[in-house]
Amino acid sequence: MYLVPIAWLYVALMMALAEATNSNGTVLGAVITFVFYGLLPVGLVVYLMGTPGRKRAIKAREQAERVAASAEAQAQASGVAPDADRQPTADPVAPVRKEP
Repeated sequence: MYLVPIAWLYVALMMALAEATNSNGTVLGAVITFVFYGLLPVGLVVYLMGTPGRKRAIKAREQAERVAASAEAQAQASGVAPDADRQPTADPVAPVRKEP
């Protein structure tokens, strides 16, 4: 996927180098050529091509958060009130308090 952007940046770099070494060219013109013919278009294309991957990652993260939240809710529901359905607690030893 990154072969074409790398090749395009190479071409833009060679264009900028030709601009800088030309007798009428300037270094400022070379920098502007590289930025406007190389960096900006390649950055835009790479960003747009990466959009589906970012959306998939966001959906996967949200799904993982939902699964974790539901698992946590189930764990809390089962551990918060062991006698909510009028069943005895699993601990056969009664808690003992210190006398004041």
